[in-house]
Amino acid sequence: PYPTGVLLNQPLNPPQVRAPKVGQQWVYNVRNVFNQEIVDVVTETVVSVGPQIVIARQGVKTGRLPDEIQQPWGYILQDPHWNPPQKFLQPMPLWPEQLVSGWSGFYRNRYQVVGYPDNDYYLGLNINALRWERVKVPAGEFNTLLYRNEMPFFTSNDFSRVANIRNEDVWFSSEIGRWVIRRSMGQYLWAGMSGWGEALMEDYLEWELVSWK
Repeated sequence: PYPTGVLLNQPLNPPQVRAPKVGQQWVYNVRNVFNQEIVDVVTETVVSVGPQIVIARQGVKTGRLPDEIQQPWGYILQDPHWNPPQKFLQPMPLWPEQLVSGWSGFYRNRYQVVGYPDNDYYLGLNINALRWERVKVPAGEFNTLLYRNEMPFFTSNDFSRVANIRNEDVWFSSEIGRWVIRRSMGQYLWAGMSGWGEALMEDYLEWELVSWK
């Protein structure tokens, strides 16, 4: 089921996002949206704060996961959320640059696959801030800004994929400095496919906050 929250008015003053500190932590249930199975429980912990903010990640089932790196806070440089993990040539906004419903921005960038710096690939990101909602998750109730990320027709490092689209809906809490829900899906075509009706799916995953500190 798609997450539903209580609609909120836009705050008169856009809230400040919690600043990063070493030891901040978020724990998420990672769920397969198709069958609702929990595929992992991932703990993300701020381990370094400086020009770069490094977030170490550990899965109960998958073990150590690639780090997330922001530079500065709120701008992603190394994004481990997708497979394979991406390292951008320029940092990209991780959440809307203005926490205001109706705000939007489009960013063109290039990325490398982490560990393979010899090649880079086009990626465009469209961020649309949709509305404020109060949502309930295992960690509690939070006022969130729901925004949508769209990555239309980026270039995959897998050249057998001739067309690629990714979308995600993110419920972002400025109070915790991170999302309380994040739903991500992707589709791609191989050569010879006639259209998106034949598209193959990437994992359709929902991240749901269990605890934070």
